[in-house]
Amino acid sequence: MEVEKLRTLLEQVKSGEIEVVDALQSLRTLPFEDLGFSKIDHHRQLRTGFPEVIFCDGKTDIQVAKISERILSAGHPLLATRATPSMYEAVKSIEPDARYNELGRTISVVQSDIQQKSGVLVVSAGTSDLPVAEEAAETAYMLGSSPERLYDVGVAGLHRLIGNHEKLLNARVIIVVAGMEGALPSVVGGLVDCPVIAVPTSVGYGASFGGLAALLGMLNSCASGVTVVNIDNGFGAGYSAALMNRLSEPV
Repeated sequence: MEVEKLRTLLEQVKSGEIEVVDALQSLRTLPFEDLGFSKIDHHRQLRTGFPEVIFCDGKTDIQVAKISERILSAGHPLLATRATPSMYEAVKSIEPDARYNELGRTISVVQSDIQQKSGVLVVSAGTSDLPVAEEAAETAYMLGSSPERLYDVGVAGLHRLIGNHEKLLNARVIIVVAGMEGALPSVVGGLVDCPVIAVPTSVGYGASFGGLAALLGMLNSCASGVTVVNIDNGFGAGYSAALMNRLSEPV
């Protein structure tokens, strides 16, 4: 339940507009709702400012749809990551307004206006990194940070990045997504005065070890202000960036 909806409910009880028993019925799913195969944490938005997000890997289409239905019924916005087209169709059958980012593999539903704040920039080294970059961008957007995108500016053609230096300087938080040797976050970190969130991807040939080479490169960055999330974890980067941006001064 969203904070404003809970406040309104309590005010209605106080004023006598609704009975206590009806208010209790509205709160029946707090702190969680047990579906048997899943326990939905409806209380999470009150604690953290955003409801539970569905990680779709390992779930069936039906499970994703049922969890989505209960999250939406509670009045929450919906974000599901690593979703397949068939999962999207299952969710869309219960919510026609569901939106699917095919590249980022996310399903989202905005149930009320999200106040968007600029300041988050998502940078990708190559086009092959875009699925992770788009997951990060969609996550940041759902948390209220409308992201700007700067794609395919890796170190193999550094002039592409330098040509967009103004975008880097205007950002409050920068997400840098890169595979191969994972060098781009260090370059960006040496150019800006804001937090840089590095996201290693599993893009690369054999010795990249599924993103491990990029991860180790980013963890050993000589640039200050670079923090690193897990391999292919665009969601974690987008979530952290939105939280940082929420606390920053408006751009």
